[in-house]
Amino acid sequence: MLYLAHTFYLPMKIFFTITIFLLILIIACSDEQNGREVTSQTEDDVANSPEKDAQIQRHNINRLRQNTDSRFSCDTLALMEFVLNHYPPGTYVVEFDKSTTYSTPKLAVIYPSKFPGYIFGVIAKSRTGDRLIETKNIVGYDQSFIDLDSTDLGTAFFYLTLFQCVNNSINVVWETPIPSHGGFNKISQKLWNHNRIDFIEINFHYGQGTGHINYNYFLIDGITSKPHLLMTYNGINFKRTIANYNGDEFPDYYEHIYYDLGDKVYSTDSVAFVWRGKDSTYINTKNLKQKRRY
Repeated sequence: MLYLAHTFYLPMKIFFTITIFLLILIIACSDEQNGREVTSQTEDDVANSPEKDAQIQRHNINRLRQNTDSRFSCDTLALMEFVLNHYPPGTYVVEFDKSTTYSTPKLAVIYPSKFPGYIFGVIAKSRTGDRLIETKNIVGYDQSFIDLDSTDLGTAFFYLTLFQCVNNSINVVWETPIPSHGGFNKISQKLWNHNRIDFIEINFHYGQGTGHINYNYFLIDGITSKPHLLMTYNGINFKRTIANYNGDEFPDYYEHIYYDLGDKVYSTDSVAFVWRGKDSTYINTKNLKQKRRY
């Protein structure tokens, strides 16, 4: 009799243990789901409220100010504050894509030593009438697919902007659009060796083609004039490279032609495109009817 009772007790103990475990699991999943809903609702509330967004931006700037030991005239904090105060709601100084999971991203800003007093920055603006964009939705490899998505997350318009620092105040010299809506990676200053012209290279991920796109802004007429845009790219089966085809001051490019044999992809040919100023387009040297804006 004692043996039967003991035998019955063990399955009942296991049954109650499993039941309690399942209840805890259900409650935990419910709490997690509720947490996600609250987070989602909070993000949506901020994205549809310029006032809340501005309040959060000011809070973040103040927190960064408190944690920054060294400051200088027109530094990145001052630039963030300038954009917040002088640009339409939903405008942000973009950050570099993270190089590692736990790295701290830096702002997409260049203080060129060759041009003291000037600042290059990548700015993202929200489209008027849409919900405000979030920078996490426009930076990084995964966000390069944004053109395939709906506009539920807002539409970002990127700009390369030149600022000038005068008497500790920031002014806008010019801004020019960057023809992309997502997938930003980094910005860098480079030199075209052909005629020693400086240019700003803005690199975007391009997940659809497993590669990247560079928007190259050449300072043809000096830093205070709007730059000349030339797009280059590199991927598995596409490539465009900067070239000096006709020897003038404007960069040209080679469009590489790829062949896909199923088991391999390779390029053995290319065609040159040259800049025709009177048409403000690039012209295919082998087919004059084929034109490209940049």
